[in-house]
Amino acid sequence: MARTDAPLVAMDEYLNHQITDTFAAVSQSDRSWTEKVCLSVGAHDGSVQIGFGLGKYLNRNVMDAYAGISRGREQFTVRGSRMLAPNPDEYSIGPIHYEIVEPLKAVRLRLEANDIQAIAFDVTIRCEDLPPFLETHEFRRQIGGYRVDNDLVRYHQCGVASGWLEIDGERTEITPEKFYATRDHSWGVRYGVGDEPQDIMPGIDSSQFPMNFLWSPMRMQRPDGSVYGIHHFYLRIPIPGVPEVVEGGIEKLDGSRDDFTHIEPALRYNPVNRRLEGGHLKVRTHSGEERTLGIEVVSDTGFHLGTGLYFGLDGKHHGQWRGELHLEGEHIEDCTELETAKRIHQIRDCIIRVTDGDAVGYANYQTVVNGEWPELGLDATSSFI
Repeated sequence: MARTDAPLVAMDEYLNHQITDTFAAVSQSDRSWTEKVCLSVGAHDGSVQIGFGLGKYLNRNVMDAYAGISRGREQFTVRGSRMLAPNPDEYSIGPIHYEIVEPLKAVRLRLEANDIQAIAFDVTIRCEDLPPFLETHEFRRQIGGYRVDNDLVRYHQCGVASGWLEIDGERTEITPEKFYATRDHSWGVRYGVGDEPQDIMPGIDSSQFPMNFLWSPMRMQRPDGSVYGIHHFYLRIPIPGVPEVVEGGIEKLDGSRDDFTHIEPALRYNPVNRRLEGGHLKVRTHSGEERTLGIEVVSDTGFHLGTGLYFGLDGKHHGQWRGELHLEGEHIEDCTELETAKRIHQIRDCIIRVTDGDAVGYANYQTVVNGEWPELGLDATSSFI
């Protein structure tokens, strides 16, 4: 019996096929298959920051996105979800738009004026000096089971931003001299997509394990104006059988990287809401070089990814079917308040100033410290994910 192929889409015109189907299909039927972009644009002085993400879920027939602004302790978010078909190659959901200006060089993100929140922006991110860098392939099985929870390809890229943002009609100009920009793009099977199926063995609640997670791509500039990148992904879950994850390195303009072999964090956290407060990282590279990276938190500004549905929000999750088109959002006055922090989770794009010798950079730093960590002054009773 002949198999029916997926419908033709615009991408099928190009000579990039890698499976025997159209670009309206992937090689497996797992409902958690996701392609996602996540971007951060923030002011060096910490005054304001844009958070943006878009996900495409072919096996769920859904595309969703969030577009928001963090300003000090407050945060504005607009979320959108739509039926993917019949336009899987249009990266737009209502007022939220993502555009590839030049592959691996420039992208544009827009939030039109809307009825959900009084915010809007139009920003182009250009990455014309530092190329994109692939991260280590992420593969993890369900704790206590055999199902694959994560099987992801991801790359990140640092650049500069230009454009504008508005809050309540007040416009702020975004310039390369005053704003950093980072982005990442991933695809594959991932955790946290949709509701957990009710007819299978539940997985072990990973939030019950102690976890120290750090991730950041950094664009650094030397006094002579030359640039380079630093990226790291650190994950420590101190239970038997779980290895420490140390990834990243010093990234060069020619696309080469001196990989890290050791990362020793010495960071401080607020004991109540577990926000990063600063510190340093000691790193060692494959070439044997040792460096100390200074981490300075610039301000309270830092977009909480929970309002973009990372780890869920009020029972909502990435990739859920919300109808042909659904828009929603909220304004949160104080993200540092404990009960609010628990609702929108720890993970956020904290704006940091980084020093590496005489080089300086700005970036978004994502951290999660779950469980009891006496050496960090964090007890079990204050823990949340």
